Amino acid sequence: MQLIFSKTEYAEFLHCKSKKFTDFDEVRQEIEAETDRVTGTNKGISPVPINLRVYSPHVLNLTLIDLPGITKVPVGDQPQDIEYQIKDMILQFISRESSLILAVTPANMDLANSDALKMAKEVDPQGLRTIGVITKLDLMDEGTDARDVLENKLLPLRRGYIGVVNRSQKDIDGKKDIRAALAAERKFFLSHPAYRHMADRMGTPHLQKVLNQQLTNHIRETLPSLRSKLQSQLLSLEKEVEEYKNFRPDDPTRKTKALLQMVQQFGVDFEKRIEGSGDQVDTLELSGGARINRIFHERFPFELVKMEFDEKDLRREISYAIKNIHGVRTGLFTPDMAFEAIVKKQIVKLKEPSLKCVDLVVSELATVIKKCAEKLGSYPRLREETERIVTTHIREREGKTKDQILLLIDIELSYINTNHEDFIGFAKLAVLGWLTINNISIMKGGSKEYWFVLTAESLSWYKDEEEKEKKYMLPLDNLKIRDVEKGFMSNKHVFAIFNTEQRNVYKDLRQIELACDSQEDVDSWKASFLRAGVYPEKDQDGAQENTFSMDPQLERQVETIRNLVDSYVGIINKSIRDLMPKTIMHLMINNVKRMVLGSAPRGQGQDERERLETAPGEGQAGQEEKMFPRQSGQSGTGCPGRGESPSLGGFRAVGMSCGGCGVGENFVESG
Repeated sequence: MQLIFSKTEYAEFLHCKSKKFTDFDEVRQEIEAETDRVTGTNKGISPVPINLRVYSPHVLNLTLIDLPGITKVPVGDQPQDIEYQIKDMILQFISRESSLILAVTPANMDLANSDALKMAKEVDPQGLRTIGVITKLDLMDEGTDARDVLENKLLPLRRGYIGVVNRSQKDIDGKKDIRAALAAERKFFLSHPAYRHMADRMGTPHLQKVLNQQLTNHIRETLPSLRSKLQSQLLSLEKEVEEYKNFRPDDPTRKTKALLQMVQQFGVDFEKRIEGSGDQVDTLELSGGARINRIFHERFPFELVKMEFDEKDLRREISYAIKNIHGVRTGLFTPDMAFEAIVKKQIVKLKEPSLKCVDLVVSELATVIKKCAEKLGSYPRLREETERIVTTHIREREGKTKDQILLLIDIELSYINTNHEDFIGFAKLAVLGWLTINNISIMKGGSKEYWFVLTAESLSWYKDEEEKEKKYMLPLDNLKIRDVEKGFMSNKHVFAIFNTEQRNVYKDLRQIELACDSQEDVDSWKASFLRAGVYPEKDQDGAQENTFSMDPQLERQVETIRNLVDSYVGIINKSIRDLMPKTIMHLMINNVKRMVLGSAPRGQGQDERERLETAPGEGQAGQEEKMFPRQSGQSGTGCPGRGESPSLGGFRAVGMSCGGCGVGENFVESG
């Protein structure tokens, strides 16, 4: 609604320009009738504005834009997301830096719960553009008042608060005169003890003057930046006009140029989606390059972990391999061939998850292509041809990438490098560290600390780390581990080693108790003994079942190869996890990206005119607009200064009229 100072008093609607309304009851009825025509009679909503211009000698030049109040629960024909629709509509207008915000809150409501102030603070945290309006001061409970709020003490705003007393619904139904309502409002502020001292700064007339003054000041402050923005837009438009000065719609070179520009933009969009960019960031889900990255570093490693073998079956396979290699003889040493046979079988299993990784990346690339081609939707044949060519190229690269990945796995199978620096090896299968033998009697010297060395065959301990003076070497045959409770006065964590055949383990000791400084050290040593074939006492039956042999020597050989396979397969997995993303990026993703950026799709038997054929239902004007879009700002809307601006909906916006030039400021008030 535009308020325009004039000697005569009448109103005009944009939807019926030829008619002048001199009776404002008819204006009210027309607003209600137009609302019902647009939204229906069952409390529906619509973003379509009702534009009203009021000429009167009793108003100042202002533009008011009334936005709807926030509805929490939908009623009637209102959609389920009515609250979010209204909030979006409000934020669309109060976010503008050139507007002032009028946040209206009833006095009988807690100011801290005001939706209007909350939304205003979101877009104007410093309060530079917000004016508070407190209504319904006459409806507050007896003994309460809003003095602290109106004096800007409770929740301060830079532009302060103004109190008003409007007509009640009873007054409106009784058609109480506006002049009488203003007189009653004035009398209320002068007679109320809490507001008497500030009566000159309260009321609707004062609000009108403040709005006019502050809006004028705000326009003066923002005018330089507005002028600069308009000048830059003018230069941009002049440059575009210069380009199209000699434009001929039927010029085939124009269509060819438009075709190339759209294809080039397709390539740029594809690269941005793969490499990432700061514009148009999706905050709801991963897309493009981010999803491919997740395949590389989350999905593919997960597939490798999921491929882990069954422990029982693996030990059975190792046992059979050792026996088959020894044949009729009883082997004294752990055979290398059994290790290689098991390792190669595990490496072959990498082919399936590796090829699946390629399939997942191809699927993501196809999705990216479809997303990028959406901008070509107005030219279905061009879009179809572009998608076909790029997708065909991706399929070609898919085959070459899979061949290369299978080649990498075959290369790993061709030579088992047991000299790899990360491979524990037969000779390296040892654990070193300090342990205390805890159960030596005081008569024999008491507890002593030694340097222990655990290998696949024995447990040895030395006087020190130089390993020159060996104290004892204990074979691992028939040894088991059991837990020992920590002593009352001891800070050490203890476990014990004993012989299952009831023989002495060390000198006259049936078991030796080994002490560590922490429980973590105990767990680490237990895990090392487990890898060497020395199992906890409670797992004796399970261990024998897993090794499928009562032969302790075969049991240790199985455990040795099991540890070596674990070590080597870990090295291969690490290598494959590193090479897979590199191979896919080089042979497929980067290649497709170069192809899209470096060449325009050219189909056989189709010329540019066929590809630029618009979608059904689009005329020549639609085709030209798609090929040569308007600059932002050329939206086709009317002049705001003439009441033709889009509706601001349900806060209230106020702006000074510029005399029809279309440039003015908005002032928004919550309804």
